[in-house]
Amino acid sequence: MNKAEADGDEELPWETLRYLIGEAMYGGRVTNDFDRRVMMCYLEEFCGDFIFDTNQQFYFSRAGYDYQVQAHDTLEQYMDSIEEIPLFTNPGVFGLHANAEIIYFTNFAKDLWRNILEMQTSDGGAEGGMNKEEYIASVAADIQSKLPVVFDTYNIKKKFEVPTPTQVVLMQELDRFNILLETMAASLSDLQKALSGVIGMGEALEALGNSLFNGFVPENWKMKAPATLKGLVAWMEHFQGRYKQYKDWDEVEEPKVMWLSGLATPESYLTALIQATCRSKGWALDKSIMYTVVTKEKNPAAIKKKLEFGCYIRGLFLEGARYNSEKDCLDYQRPKELIEEMPLL
Repeated sequence: MNKAEADGDEELPWETLRYLIGEAMYGGRVTNDFDRRVMMCYLEEFCGDFIFDTNQQFYFSRAGYDYQVQAHDTLEQYMDSIEEIPLFTNPGVFGLHANAEIIYFTNFAKDLWRNILEMQTSDGGAEGGMNKEEYIASVAADIQSKLPVVFDTYNIKKKFEVPTPTQVVLMQELDRFNILLETMAASLSDLQKALSGVIGMGEALEALGNSLFNGFVPENWKMKAPATLKGLVAWMEHFQGRYKQYKDWDEVEEPKVMWLSGLATPESYLTALIQATCRSKGWALDKSIMYTVVTKEKNPAAIKKKLEFGCYIRGLFLEGARYNSEKDCLDYQRPKELIEEMPLL
């Protein structure tokens, strides 16, 4: 900027400044592509001759306060203007929805409590209550009582003379679910034995016990299940919901409305739908793609007949936006509604 002034340039080299700030100075510290995109958007929005336009006053934001380039004559006046700027800013200053602040503080509180739980070392219980080992044993026993038997994949496979693409996906899903089920049953059994003193309490079993005590999903279970941020209670509900969908799929029929987030590999099921349609219609697989339509219906029970080609799916959620069924497009969130389930697709 000093060089531009010394050379008598009529315009400041904004493009160069944006590159130096966004790519050279700070760009190397921003590793996430979406964060970089946001930063470059801010630079495009706030770096230009338009911020000094005397004909049309430019405001960086007017959310709770008029943020603008001040035109004063003395240092004291500038200092006074700086002092008037609010110490705490609302999300609108950064172009964010008011819900962004709620999400930020919620995540901060969750991280705080998680760290506190991970640091606790007390093994004692309240007077007349259970100690840590007794509580872990009761949680483990409760989970063990909810574990179903493994699927008999051998006999299930024998029912299919020539399996369809979706039936192949079902078998793959059952194999993965059985692995998770066996891991849970074996680890809980070993934990109960360790708590009783039958076997030694190794590092893996201690980590399992701590996870159950703190209400977290054990790491060795997470490795064999779909990625999740759920706590243990919500995860167990999800686990039982997955089992019910697999059981109904095997014993009754392929679901009229597929709970997509209940599958271990949902992309495999969607690919299988394309394969099944191409086989039926004689289309080239490499020239066929999935076409998605958002319906007006939100209740899966209202669907009485499965689609001939493709399927209805549920279990998709929006965070940071909502789906406007009247306009058939994404729309701004409503205040304090952080997550919204999509209608059936």
